[in-house]
Amino acid sequence: MKIAVIGAKGVPPKQGGIEHICAEIYPRMVAKGHSVDLFARSSYTCLPAFHTYDFEGVQVVSLPCLGMKGLDAFTSSGLGAALTSRGNYDIIHFHALGPSLFTWLPQLSKTTKVVVTCNGLDWQREKWGKLSSRIIQLGEQAGIRYADEFIVVTQALQSYFLKTYGRDTVVIPNAPATYAASDPSFSFGRSLNLTPGRYVTYLGRLVPEKCPDLLIRAFQSLNLDDDWKLVLIGGNSDTSGFVSSLNAMAEAHPNIVFTGELRGGRLAEIMRGAGLFALPSNLEGLPLAMLEAMQEGIPIVASDIPPHQELLSDGRGIMFQAGQEASCAASLAWAMQHPEDMRRMAERAKARIHECYTWDKIVADTLKVFEQVLSDRPSLLQSSMSGEPAIHIE
Repeated sequence: MKIAVIGAKGVPPKQGGIEHICAEIYPRMVAKGHSVDLFARSSYTCLPAFHTYDFEGVQVVSLPCLGMKGLDAFTSSGLGAALTSRGNYDIIHFHALGPSLFTWLPQLSKTTKVVVTCNGLDWQREKWGKLSSRIIQLGEQAGIRYADEFIVVTQALQSYFLKTYGRDTVVIPNAPATYAASDPSFSFGRSLNLTPGRYVTYLGRLVPEKCPDLLIRAFQSLNLDDDWKLVLIGGNSDTSGFVSSLNAMAEAHPNIVFTGELRGGRLAEIMRGAGLFALPSNLEGLPLAMLEAMQEGIPIVASDIPPHQELLSDGRGIMFQAGQEASCAASLAWAMQHPEDMRRMAERAKARIHECYTWDKIVADTLKVFEQVLSDRPSLLQSSMSGEPAIHIE
């Protein structure tokens, strides 16, 4: 198959779930004999417009951007969709709802098929204004109308699209990235005055819907002095004002550490040394950071939103009431006081990842969707109108 990818900022990944997903699945598809062109943004690749380079067999095309918040995705996705008309592609794979606004363009070809993958309802994210949110919603509606197949990463998203549009979708989750080797002497962690097993990590973009501010307040309310620390790993995503407010909240608290973005061995070292991983989000698709923590056997405390429930139910972690500072604080305190219980939960979570969330299976299921839409047969992976998915994570 000849496959085009639209909606990713680029690869290799720097920050962002979609970029990490693309870096995992498309090289695997190339290794199976398929051809993949990924249309990226020059603002992300830092390369000239229309420059092409190779990433593990994937041909990445750097498209021109306007360099303005919200418009880079719009312009690069529209241009990428238009360029696919000249490439004789079998499959155009759109990622995210905003770029799906242009799913109608490849449909001008009678042979090209369009598949959309939705990792979350992006129009709900607080960083977008009313106009941007409305454009993303229009992208959602276009994707539902024009895509030959629609993939979602959680059962909660599947239920949303069935209830809202009466559209059956395919559930194919994401999988965690594998962390790099890390320094067993914990030298970088010690340079941050951290003690292995005595700190809580948050890993993700510092954006309002992920609620790092709630986590900071809950942690501060525990009055732990220097016994435990809170480490926030991540950078802003067009949210510099919000990040400044977080820094101001933590300014007088030396037991709260902001590392900025970490990659490679340093990220692995800080994550592996954590006593707890916390994710207080109000909105997630299928959080890669949590999948990674589960894979590493790190005990987890998280908000009780539906995607977290899918991952942590049956005793795989502790959940608190989303948006409730007191509930978050109580859960953190309990987890700190019951390390053996948390260790057992982490072991169950790790086993779950190894059983159900692997990139090889995800690639195989995605290619099966591609093959089935090309054959014009009804998808064997497609869910029934009852809402029960054929690809189902038990």
